[in-house]
Amino acid sequence: MRVLVTGGVRSGKSRHAEALLAGRADVAYVAPGPTAEEDRDPDWAARVAAHRARRPPGWRTHETRDVAGVLRAAPGPVLVDCLGTWLTGVIDGRGLWDAPGERAAEAVHALVDEVAEAVRAATDIVLVTNEVGLGVVPSHRSGRLFRDLLGTVNQRVADACDEVHLVIAGRVLVL
Repeated sequence: MRVLVTGGVRSGKSRHAEALLAGRADVAYVAPGPTAEEDRDPDWAARVAAHRARRPPGWRTHETRDVAGVLRAAPGPVLVDCLGTWLTGVIDGRGLWDAPGERAAEAVHALVDEVAEAVRAATDIVLVTNEVGLGVVPSHRSGRLFRDLLGTVNQRVADACDEVHLVIAGRVLVL
């Protein structure tokens, strides 16, 4: 099973992804976003704490942006939550927010190709991502860059998956 779960913010996509692996004690949970310690925003810290509290005690958490590395090394099922926070970390870490679009795209494409290749080699993986292309065009360049890059990330990872699930208002559509 290789499943990409997408949807809007607070749509229920993380809960759905976790439910797909419910009952599995050997899950490697990859949290590629900023940790509560890295991001001093109390709202973000509350989100991280809520996600940590929901995870079964046997799940191993990997707070890392090396998604492909964990996918290649994990002996069992993997849940990645989420590719949107992973992309933000990639853009931040490489200083790409103000880079020309082509340079940012090249840097991200190489990394997402590595992730997609690791997804194809995996046998039991669920990835969560944000669907950001359904709304208005962002007025700021950084918003447009993120939207465009995440759209490409989602397409390339979806191509490596067996199924894509769209979650809207807690309801799941298998695409």
